[in-house]
Amino acid sequence: MRNLPSIRSRCWLFKGSLPHSSRNFSTTAIKSVQIYNSANEAIFDVQSNSTILCGGFGLCGIPENLFQALSDKKSIKNLTVVSNNAGVNDFGVGLLLRQNQVKRMISSYVGENKLFESQYLNGLLELEFVPQGTLAERIRAGGAGIPLFYTPTGYNTLVHLGGAPIMYNSNGEIALASKPKPTINHKGNNYVLEEAIRGDFAFIKAHKADTSGNLTFRMSARNFNAPMCKAAKISIVEVEEIVETGQLDPDHIHVPGVYVNRLIQGESYIKRVENLTTRQNMMAKDPKSKKPAQVIREKIARRAALELRDGMHVNLGIGIPVLATNFLPPGIKVSFHSENGLANMGPYPDESEVDPDLINAAKETVSILPGASFFSSDESFAIIRGGHLDVTILGGMQVSAKGDLANWMVPGKLVKGFGGAADLAAASVSGTRVIVVMEHCSRDGKPKIVENCDLPLTGSNCVDMIVTEEGVFKFLPNKGLTLIEVAEGVSVEDIKRTTGCKFEIDKNLTTMMQ
Repeated sequence: MRNLPSIRSRCWLFKGSLPHSSRNFSTTAIKSVQIYNSANEAIFDVQSNSTILCGGFGLCGIPENLFQALSDKKSIKNLTVVSNNAGVNDFGVGLLLRQNQVKRMISSYVGENKLFESQYLNGLLELEFVPQGTLAERIRAGGAGIPLFYTPTGYNTLVHLGGAPIMYNSNGEIALASKPKPTINHKGNNYVLEEAIRGDFAFIKAHKADTSGNLTFRMSARNFNAPMCKAAKISIVEVEEIVETGQLDPDHIHVPGVYVNRLIQGESYIKRVENLTTRQNMMAKDPKSKKPAQVIREKIARRAALELRDGMHVNLGIGIPVLATNFLPPGIKVSFHSENGLANMGPYPDESEVDPDLINAAKETVSILPGASFFSSDESFAIIRGGHLDVTILGGMQVSAKGDLANWMVPGKLVKGFGGAADLAAASVSGTRVIVVMEHCSRDGKPKIVENCDLPLTGSNCVDMIVTEEGVFKFLPNKGLTLIEVAEGVSVEDIKRTTGCKFEIDKNLTTMMQ
C-alpha cells in the first residue's frame, strides 16, 4: 500500500500469503483486518469448487479488481458463483464465464449477457434461478444465522413446484431440474420454504473503508454488496480509499468491520456503465418519426400512468412500465422505487451528471430527487414484500383469466430470469396493486391474455389490472376478468377475437382514457 505508513502499525499488511507472526498491534486497533497490496494476493486461498458471493448489480458496484485477479488464475475451475446477474461478456463475472471457470450460477437475471444465456441453453453451465428478493433474503439469512424461512414469493410457480431447468443436455432436453419446495398456509396465505445461502468467499466492492474494516458505499452501489459481505466465511473487500480508524463518521458506516476479513485498495477503477442513458439521448423524437411499436408502447404507458395518485410509492418494471414516468398527470408527485436500492428516483441525468454508481433496475443511469434514499437489496425487497408500495407496474408475456402472470422465460428459447418481478407479484398478498402493461398479442399474433398461461409463471393470482393498446381489464370480486375500457377505434368484438379467454364486460364500459 502506498502513502499509508500509519495503517501498517495498526493492521496486518500482507505482502505475501502469510502474516508476520511477530507484528505488534496498536491498542487502537479494533480487529486484525488484513490489508493486502493487490487483489491477486488477497485471493491466495481461493480454490476450485469454491462458492463465491459476488456483490454488485449489473456493472454497478462490482468488485472488478477481484474478478480480474480470479480470471487470471485459469486453473481455478468448477466455481459456484452467487451473483444477481452476470453483467457483460468481457467484464465482471463475464470474465469467469468466458474462461469456463464457473460450474453453477445462482442468479435472478440473465440480462443481456448472451454468453451467459448461450452456455446455459447449450448445457455448459448450471443455472439456479432465484427471484431477486428471495436471493437477497437467502443471503441476508445466511449472514444472520437463520437457516430457513418462509416467503410468499414463488408460490405455485416453478420455484415452489419444481421442474425449473437447472441444466440442459446439448440436445436441448432438461438434464437437471429443480425440486419441489415445502409450503405452509398461514392466516389464509401460502408461503414457500427457502434455505439460506452462505459462501466460502465474498467478493465485495465498497467506496471507503477504515483500518478496522468499517465500510461505506456510494449511492446505488450498495445493492447486493452489503448482505453478501455478511454471509461468507471470508469477506474480501476492495475499496477506492482506505482511511485511518476513526476517520469515518460512525453514523455513516453501512457495514461494520466485524464482517470484513480482508481489504485491498484498488489502484484504478473502470466503473463501466451498462446502459448509459441521458436526457439528451432520450429526448422525444418527432412523432412522425416514431415506429408503430413505439407509439403503441407509449399509448399503453400513458394509460397506466393515470392509475398513479399523488404521494404514492411506486415500482416500475423494465420496458413499457418505465415509460409511465413520462406521462404522470399534472401536479402528481410520486416516489419511484427501484429494486436495486433507491427510492424517490428522478429522471435520466444530463450528460454532465452521469454517475456510474447511480443506476436504476434496468441498469440505466438516472438521477435522484429531493428526499431520495439509498439502501441495500435485502432492505429493498423488505419494502416490496412487506406491502409498503402502493402500486407496481410490470410487463408481461401472458396473463391468465385467473390473474396469473408469466414474464420471465420461454423454456429452451428465451431466458431473462425472474429479476424482481416475482417478489413484486407476491406483494399483492400484502396489498400492493399489480398492474400489467403489455401489447395485446405477441409478434406472431397469438393472444397474451389467455385462459391458462402455458409459459412458466412469475406469480399466481396476483394481477389487479391489465392495460393493452386495445383496452383495460380489471379483476373484479365475483366477476373475475372484466373489460372496463375500450380503446378508441376498437370494438368489443375486436377484443373478443384477440383475447384467448372469456371475460365479463363492465356495465359502465367506457372509452380508454389517455
